[in-house]
Amino acid sequence: MFIVESYPLAVVFCIVTMLCWGSWGNTQKLAANTWRYELYYWDYTIGMLFFSLLAAFTLGSIGTEGRSFLADIGQIAPGKMGSAILGGVIFNASNILLSASVSLAGMAVAFPLGVGIALVLGVIVNYFGAPKGDPVFLFAGVLLVVLAIVCNGIASKHNQDGSTDHRSKSKGLILALLAGILMSFFYRFVADAMDLTNFAAPKAGLATPYSAFVLFSVGVFLSNLVFNTLVMKYPFSGEPVAYGSYFRGSFFTHLVGILGGCIWALGTLFSYIAAGKAGVAVSYALGQGAPMIAALWGVFVWKEFSGTGPKVHRLLTGMFVLFIVGLALIVVSGGN
Repeated sequence: MFIVESYPLAVVFCIVTMLCWGSWGNTQKLAANTWRYELYYWDYTIGMLFFSLLAAFTLGSIGTEGRSFLADIGQIAPGKMGSAILGGVIFNASNILLSASVSLAGMAVAFPLGVGIALVLGVIVNYFGAPKGDPVFLFAGVLLVVLAIVCNGIASKHNQDGSTDHRSKSKGLILALLAGILMSFFYRFVADAMDLTNFAAPKAGLATPYSAFVLFSVGVFLSNLVFNTLVMKYPFSGEPVAYGSYFRGSFFTHLVGILGGCIWALGTLFSYIAAGKAGVAVSYALGQGAPMIAALWGVFVWKEFSGTGPKVHRLLTGMFVLFIVGLALIVVSGGN
């Protein structure tokens, strides 16, 4: 089993997590022209499950340290197994809301608000669940991220006009808020299933990061049969979507959704692998710097703030600076 042995490498893994978590939404944007997000989301969960199994039978089974995936999955205690699966269910509910928010309010707005709230609440939940790192630097960094979220919220308000989609944007902001609250809890349930003190020789009944992530992905996939079916029948916007529409999608369209799931899964797995050295609060917090990455995509690639004035540009610049300094403090907190 591949294990991260040093804090600097753990930080690198967390940066990859941040890039992945902040970038998977681009695949939804690519598919949005011809594909409802409800349909996209089926492929997204398939990609996540596929990647978790691929990683478990490769990185999770090679080497001399730790237990291989098959040996590990067979000895996990039922309660710990249920905890990892429940983490997947909670995440899926929050991510469906976030996906709906992206489709309504745009990537540069939905990600900073939803994931930013998840960062603040999630760091609190994860730190007190498994304390590791300097709390002064950690929570100072989180405070700066909160200020960055405020800057983004003000910028998005100025970006809204009197057009017909104002109502959709407002609904998107509400959905992002709900998604952020839910998302703050999923990480802790998965971390609780693992032996965070010793990945090389985990205690009996506890999971390695690879097995815990497979169980998490199973929870996402199974809960999607319920959650996404309901959203298709009672959509947040537009007309109801029939299952038959999914099978009429092109190969490329399905591939884009699967790619999105794989990108998110890569980032999440790296976060859990890094948690052994960095601690769950630091690992989660660094990964949740994703709003900065998503906002960069939204501003510079998707042009979601095009045509706005200098005040909005200053707010966005302030947001990026606050995010960067805040994340730097979070990195320092884990090294103390």
